[in-house]
Amino acid sequence: MTQSLWLATTESVSLSSLTSSTTCDVCIIGGGLTGLYTAYTLAKAGVDVVLLEANTHFGHGTTGHSTGKLTAQHSIVYANLLEKLSLEEAQLYYQLNQQAIDKARQILPPDRVRSVDSLLYCQTKEGYAQLLKEWNAYKVLNIKSNLTSDTELPFPITKALCMTQQAQINPVEVSNFLAKEAQKMGAKLYANTRVQQLNIPQNNLYTEKNMSVQYNKLILCSHYPIEAFKGLKLFKLSNSRSYMVASKTSETMQGQYLSVDFPSRSIRTATINKENYLVLGGANHIAGETVHTEPYYEAISNEMKEHFEQQPLYRWSAQDIETPDIVPYVGRITNSLPNVLIATGYRKWGISNSFVAGDILSSLLTGSKIEEGAIALYSPSRTKFGAQFMQMLKVGGFVAKEYIAGYMRNATAPTCTHLGCKTKWNEADETWDCPCHGSRFNAKGEVLEGPAVQPLKLD
Repeated sequence: MTQSLWLATTESVSLSSLTSSTTCDVCIIGGGLTGLYTAYTLAKAGVDVVLLEANTHFGHGTTGHSTGKLTAQHSIVYANLLEKLSLEEAQLYYQLNQQAIDKARQILPPDRVRSVDSLLYCQTKEGYAQLLKEWNAYKVLNIKSNLTSDTELPFPITKALCMTQQAQINPVEVSNFLAKEAQKMGAKLYANTRVQQLNIPQNNLYTEKNMSVQYNKLILCSHYPIEAFKGLKLFKLSNSRSYMVASKTSETMQGQYLSVDFPSRSIRTATINKENYLVLGGANHIAGETVHTEPYYEAISNEMKEHFEQQPLYRWSAQDIETPDIVPYVGRITNSLPNVLIATGYRKWGISNSFVAGDILSSLLTGSKIEEGAIALYSPSRTKFGAQFMQMLKVGGFVAKEYIAGYMRNATAPTCTHLGCKTKWNEADETWDCPCHGSRFNAKGEVLEGPAVQPLKLD
């Protein structure tokens, strides 16, 4: 079935929608891992928090479609960071994401966090060159690691780069736990509550059912910022889609794996309700640009059958956002308007970065302790993103719709309700996907992923 393993096998927390207007100190939009952890930390500090989630359950968006890898090994990242950032900044990125694993172990029940090694592996000369470059970066940054040829994989590899003391989670299970804990701390959580209008100068917003929330601080944790912010193509937030399949398996692995070759492959196992599962993922492409997506599923399904002798029971896809310098945007959008904060751009590493983001956001709002330099490293103000974004908010976010080539190619396709781009039908997932900013709609035209918040008009 086209459903995430985590969503299919883990019962989600069900909460009511917002049925009356309310006020709060901090309003969080987005009930994924970042929003839930941030709500938990703020409520624990005594802050009056309201969290709004558009889906009927929490953790059903990007979080529930992730691999659930909780690791500081973010593919070939540290070699790239050393080229883009200072040595100290690259070290801090590793330190913060490694601390995220420790933080998860501290607040989550022991059975919710499984300790594993993370390994990057290669099977080609080109991949081996990348792996050696990354290993050299590890040495420069004093990251504990080792290069090995010994893995649990059922096929030959050239080498693997192992980072120890990493972890993995069931992302829906962890979302459920954080939702319950946030409520215990006093946070007010609402599901099935889609935000459709923001009024930044007046510090309020309106939901699709015309309920208002008056706030002092606003945090946007909605993956790709919601429809109210039109013109986000200017900000160079790129969307990519990847595919995953899962099957039952007899044994679990002690490591979790990621290929550095092309096409990349992600491999891990999980135990859910005493059943062991194998999760295989990969096959990236720019979101919304491919109509015939079934071959991506077929490729990883065939590999699962060939290498692991397993038949996929579940399959799903995930959408991820990347910033130009590959470090997420977390913090105040601009210093001139400190009451609006954001967390986005995790690439494929939102599990560890969600904990980093929650700590940064909490530090900004409560003064809680955080590593020196963390706020600056993740700040949206480090690029022109912040200033441009706030300008969109101040003018109401509406820009003239572009005449797009998609109108010439797909004249009869539904028009995305975000910026007017023509959507494309995704055959495998049975969704309408927008190639401009990654909005997705189901066959009925209902919004699955933003930034769009209005449904498609289907004739």
